[in-house]
This record gives sequence, C-alpha cells and structure tokens, in this order.
Amino acid sequence: MSQSGPAPTPSSPLHMAPPLRRRLACFIYEGVLLFGVVMLAGLLFSSLTQQRHALQGRHELQAFMFGVLALYFVWFWSHGGQTLAMKTWRIRLVNLRGEPVGYGRASLRFVCSWVWFLPSLGASWLFSWQGKGVLFGAMLAWVLLYAGLALLHPRRQYWHDVLCQTQLLHSEPVPVRPRPATARR
Repeated sequence: MSQSGPAPTPSSPLHMAPPLRRRLACFIYEGVLLFGVVMLAGLLFSSLTQQRHALQGRHELQAFMFGVLALYFVWFWSHGGQTLAMKTWRIRLVNLRGEPVGYGRASLRFVCSWVWFLPSLGASWLFSWQGKGVLFGAMLAWVLLYAGLALLHPRRQYWHDVLCQTQLLHSEPVPVRPRPATARR
C-alpha cells in the first residue's frame, strides 16, 4: 500500500513559481555577475580583433556578445537548470514535467528571454530617444511591467516560459553530508 499523497496540482506550491520579488532579485544579481562575463568577453574580442576604437567592429562585437551570453545561459540551463545567480536565490529551470531542459529548449528560452529588453530598445530606436536616462527609464518601466504580467498567469510563470514550455521553481539546497571521521595517528 502506497503512502504517497495526492499528485501535485498545477496550483500547488510545488508547481508555483518562486515569489516575484525573489525572481527580480535574481535578475539583478544575474546582471551583476554578467558584468564580469561581458567585460572578459569584450577584452577577448578586442584582443583577437585588434580593436583600437570602441565603434570599430561594433556589430561584430554585439554578435560576439550575443553568442557569449547564449553559451552562458544555454550551458547552465541545460546542465542543472541553474546559473550561479539562480543557485544563490534557489531557483531552478525545468520543463513542464519537472525534468531538466535540453539544449534546444534552453536555446529557445534564451531567444525568447530577450522580451525583457527588445521592446524598450526598439522603442528607443523607433522614437529616436536620446540619452541614457531615457533608455534606462524605459527599460526599467518595461521590465517591471513585464514581470508584473507574470501575476496574471495561474502559476505566476513568466510568459516567455509559458511559450517555451519551461517553468521556474523553488529549488531546495542539496544537503551536505558530514565527512566521516578519519583515524588520527
């Protein structure tokens, strides 16, 4: 006779996304960590291409950075479902069955995740907004609006995760086993 309880329902805590506040904190922390990744990638690019001016090879640099970010996210998401920031904030990316995502689904999620940035970048280009403050304000407003849209989903998932058939879940830390006592001489 099985003692297992009822199967989790889609609205149970096991299938609910972590709180929005924690996911946004993870988003900010991810940005801090990516600063180092992007700086090293920029140094590598400028060294390999002998870049002498910031605008020289600008489009190639942007494509290179897109590739570096894709490698970073796709690799971490497909190898354990967590970036370093996600581990810190105990958030894990899985498919709808709760299984790890593969390269294809992780790649699709990476492309769809640009919904965080493209609307404000596109509006900036379309309306010829000048100044970093305007772009920052537009991006901040869009990020907060898009994050808030997750509250409309029954399981509080981001809409690009719904599209990609992935989900962010709370991740319990792996318990650390105590080391066996060694004999002393």
